[in-house]
Amino acid sequence: MHPAVETESSQSGLSVPRGPYAAPPRGAPARIAFIGQDTYFEATALTSPTPEVLPRFIDFRAGAEPQPMLEAIEAFAPDVVIVFRPEIIPGGLFAGLRVPTLGFLTEPLPRGDGEPHPDLEVRLAETELIDRLNFDRIVSFDPLFVEVADPLAPVWRSVPLPVDDRFFAPARRSSVPPRVVFVGRSTEHRENYLVEVKHLFDLVHMAHGVFGDRLLDLMRETDVGINLHNEPYPSFENRVSLHLAAGNLVVSEPLSPTHGLEPGIDYIEVRHPKDLVRTVSQIHSYPDVYRRVRIRGRRKAEAFRASRVYPRLVHDLLLDLDVFGTERSLS
Repeated sequence: MHPAVETESSQSGLSVPRGPYAAPPRGAPARIAFIGQDTYFEATALTSPTPEVLPRFIDFRAGAEPQPMLEAIEAFAPDVVIVFRPEIIPGGLFAGLRVPTLGFLTEPLPRGDGEPHPDLEVRLAETELIDRLNFDRIVSFDPLFVEVADPLAPVWRSVPLPVDDRFFAPARRSSVPPRVVFVGRSTEHRENYLVEVKHLFDLVHMAHGVFGDRLLDLMRETDVGINLHNEPYPSFENRVSLHLAAGNLVVSEPLSPTHGLEPGIDYIEVRHPKDLVRTVSQIHSYPDVYRRVRIRGRRKAEAFRASRVYPRLVHDLLLDLDVFGTERSLS
């Protein structure tokens, strides 16, 4: 892991030296190409231009024909390429790409403390597909699995997945009755938590296919966002920061890592299905009972704002490349 280099970025762009790569025009916004499956990652990218970033999201998923993606990158002529789930990029595909590339590990992995959950073993096997020479640097959303990830793809930095600026909204007064939503596929673990809540209350469960404008509309219509882990192992799901950014109250299983969020202050923590039933019941009886938590959570969401996170991340990436270079073989 390389040490950070501290300096200030340009007010109108990210014009800093880039080691083996050509420097962008001084003062111009950084052109960032975000690569990944739009269903899951468009909401974690930046989709609107800012004074510091000119973004473009390019939809690509594992097993897809890569040539259209490469052509889209070439047409956009980015200064930096960021790939969500770097394991989806075929080996050697970026060998001729003369632009800094950053792989973003987005999936939970074993943490090296005991027998891993079978689901984590599957995710680890997928991570082993990463061609580390496709990428100049690797970022992980979770600092607690770095020990396991490093032999596969050395982690340069850990950063929680950001939230696209368009999802940010004020913390509103709750509807009556409050609209309670869970977004995520069904698993046995999640249904153990949700089954009684679904029976007692009008819970909206969006299991799949919610992204883009449909997800944006859903977030704007929600009062309470529930977060449950995929399986019974700890993690930090980006739906937490997404709901906080939208001004929704978050009710979640314990988060690990917390990324600075405090249970009881920024979100409501539940540790058992009965806790979830009691909490949702209380909110239905008194819709704004946790209004202060909702407001505080919305304030904390600013730490995840994409237009703040990506310029800093890319700025540090370019400086790091200038000082330490890259192991990529650029043909």
